[in-house]
Amino acid sequence: MIRPQWEWALDDAEGHRLSEPLTPVFTAQYDAEQWLGEHWGALAEAGAVRARLLHDGTEAAPSVELRMP
Repeated sequence: MIRPQWEWALDDAEGHRLSEPLTPVFTAQYDAEQWLGEHWGALAEAGAVRARLLHDGTEAAPSVELRMP
């Protein structure tokens, strides 16, 4: 049985995908979204400006802006 894979692609201000920090791979969209909600601040501090949710390698939702207040 192949499990679905959900992961976040993190982009910098120029729109290039960051190789670091890495995000976990999830088997449920809910878990991926919950993780981002808990870690978005640290990701933004590490240089991520935008997060794109990928489902089995395909963008599955509109991107999320990671802005510090």
